[in-house]
Amino acid sequence: MFIPRVDSTFEEIPVIDFTDLSSSDTARRIALAEKIRDACVNVGFFYMMNHGVPEDVIANAVEAGKNFFSLPTSSKTDLDIHKSTNFKGYTALLGENTDPTGRGDLHEGFDIGWEDASGSTNQNPSRDDGEMSGTNVWPDLPGFKEPILSYYHSVVELGLKLFPLFALALDLPENFFENKTTKPAAIMRILHYPPQSPRAFDHDDSVIGIGAHTDYECFTILWQDNVSALQVQNTGGKWIDAVPIPGTFVLNIGDQLARWTNDIFKSTVHRAINKSGQERYSMPLFYGVDYNVPLEPIPSCVSSVMPAKYEVITAGEYVKRRLEETYAHSVEK
Repeated sequence: MFIPRVDSTFEEIPVIDFTDLSSSDTARRIALAEKIRDACVNVGFFYMMNHGVPEDVIANAVEAGKNFFSLPTSSKTDLDIHKSTNFKGYTALLGENTDPTGRGDLHEGFDIGWEDASGSTNQNPSRDDGEMSGTNVWPDLPGFKEPILSYYHSVVELGLKLFPLFALALDLPENFFENKTTKPAAIMRILHYPPQSPRAFDHDDSVIGIGAHTDYECFTILWQDNVSALQVQNTGGKWIDAVPIPGTFVLNIGDQLARWTNDIFKSTVHRAINKSGQERYSMPLFYGVDYNVPLEPIPSCVSSVMPAKYEVITAGEYVKRRLEETYAHSVEK
């Protein structure tokens, strides 16, 4: 039985070395899982060193994203996400409002979901994902789709390797999530933040890169460039900078895993504010379980003194509900 997370006014985000991610030594995997557990209980965020995704795969995807965002506005808005039934495509500046108390998020983005690595529609019929079923939309931009899918699948593969460690961290069998991750439910975003003057916040902080929020899926794997903007809120209400560390990803727990663990693993509030005076790019991949999986409480996280807090809902229903709420606060661009 787990002890609930205590109030913790953390001042920094832990860095974890993932060299032993696929170690054949059980003791090494357990030791890594213990570090993950500590970070998930006390912070909800951590950096991943030695994650195994090749740097050239990352660089090629980033360059493809920059090329897309440099297209004329009309070429991008043809793929507007508001026209999609499954939340795929382009989001314009202020086209999303993550924090309903704000006036819009100052970023533009491009969203994709699962697609076969070959990109062939003949080999990749639209699979049944329930509420989230549907295919991706792509721009007519040579050299874009291939590097984006290459990066997507590299991070999806990394995410699958993480689930056994999360199981160990929760005192579960390593294969607990295996039959719940047969169809990777992973949404990837490529994000571009224009620069904002620091003085712009002196009188109006209602428009920032991304407003304060929690993520929807089990966990998020984020690549960020060298422009510092991501901030994580500790339990004392202080915003802690998640400064870029070269060669790392940032991982944070999302709402699905928080619900499953009865908030033992906390989905921590975060935001992005680009005060650098430079453009910023990032690529988060939001990793969940199969959309038909019910988010039932994990037995080790509930008791008579700590009863289950949440209704049981399928993963797909939960994600779609949260996305609908987010885009309900925005207007079509």
